[in-house]
Parts: sequence; structure tokens; C-alpha cells
Amino acid sequence: MATEKQVALVTGGNRGLGYEVGRQLADKGLRVLLTARDADTGEAAAQALRQAGADADFHPLDIANEDSVQTLLAVVRAEYGRLDVLVNNAGILIDRDVTVLRLDEERLRKTMDTNFYGTWRMCRAFLPLMREHHYGRVVNVSTDLSVLGNMRSATAAYRLSKVAINALTITVADEVRSWGDFKVNVMSPGWVRTDMGGGSAPRGVEDGADTITWLATLPSDGPTGGFFRDRKPLGW
Repeated sequence: MATEKQVALVTGGNRGLGYEVGRQLADKGLRVLLTARDADTGEAAAQALRQAGADADFHPLDIANEDSVQTLLAVVRAEYGRLDVLVNNAGILIDRDVTVLRLDEERLRKTMDTNFYGTWRMCRAFLPLMREHHYGRVVNVSTDLSVLGNMRSATAAYRLSKVAINALTITVADEVRSWGDFKVNVMSPGWVRTDMGGGSAPRGVEDGADTITWLATLPSDGPTGGFFRDRKPLGW
């Protein structure tokens, strides 16, 4: 059933940064679709948002699996009839402190398949649905570790996957420029206290999620094809 309320899809929405983005977007009146591989934690996250008064649902999704992406696309089209906001937050970090020449190919491939190809799969699948309403906000989540001027050899697979996401953002923004009111941007949340960031990180999820929510709700004259942190442009 189609809905008139704007619909936002958040990958990796069962915890941490993704869950907080879902909460913030729901507070702004959007209908939020949390997605994750783990159905139990995903449904629990959506239920927690609903108990707080949010309009939130959970749908299982593995962004590293094309069939899973296409299944979700069919569900979103059938149940909601639209998608207005896509937040590509899901990602993995499985090569912590591994330098580039010591990195094994399996970890590099797995990291790229989830982080980069997963983001690309989601854009390729869902942007045509967004185009049907001539409106879309896409936010890709990157990292300070992708900034080329600060590039180091450690955590190589993760860094490389995020550099690729930055480039993907620019190319997608260019392709959809003539589609209507579309904004496609990438951001860094900084070092945030999540399962990935660890308990010693200096920033809370509220701070990390703020720029995502801002980019996800940009006005028509907002930026596109940019890289941001704390609502300010970040150098590539």
C-alpha cells in the first residue's frame, strides 16, 4: 500500500549509528525502514522505535547479496509504493591495523563486497524507484580514514572501500542530476562510540548521526556530490 508520508530506508539500522539515524528521521516525521542481516536485533530495534512513538518497520537485508537487495526492493515497492531517503550505513571492518601489503585477498574482497559493492547495489536498485517521484536524498556513510591527504597503510581494506564509496557518490550525484530534486552526498561521522568504533571513541551516536539526518532532509537548494562532517565540507 502506497503511503503519502516520506519513507526512509536505513541499512545497518539495528544498532549504533544506523539506529540513531532511524530515530532522528522518525522524529522528523518520516516513516523509517530499518534493515539489517540479523532479524532478531533488527525487529527489536524497530519495536523500540515504535514504543517511542515512531513510525518504523524492520526488513531483513544483506547488502552483500543481490537477491536480498532485489527482494527488499520488491517489498518496498509493494508495501510502501515509494522511497524518498536512502541511508547507506551498513559496513564491516575486518582488517583492523592490517597494512596494505600484509592484507590477504579474501578480507579485501569481503570488505569491498559489503562496503562498496553493497552501497552500489543499493543505489542501483532503489534510485529508479525514487526517480518515479522525482525526489531523492541519498546519504553514503564514509570515514575520516578515507581522506587521501591523511591516507595511511593500516586498516587498508576498510580505507580503500570507503575511498571507493566517496567516488561512487560523486558519479551517482552526476547521473541523477537531471532526474528531479535529488541530492546524493557522502559523510564521515567521526570516531563514534559504536560496536565498530569502540567504547573509547570521543563522539556519541547522536553527534555522528546528526550530519546524516541533515543530509537526508536537505532542502531543494542543498548541496549534492559533496563530502561532509559536522554539516561542513570535508576535503577528499
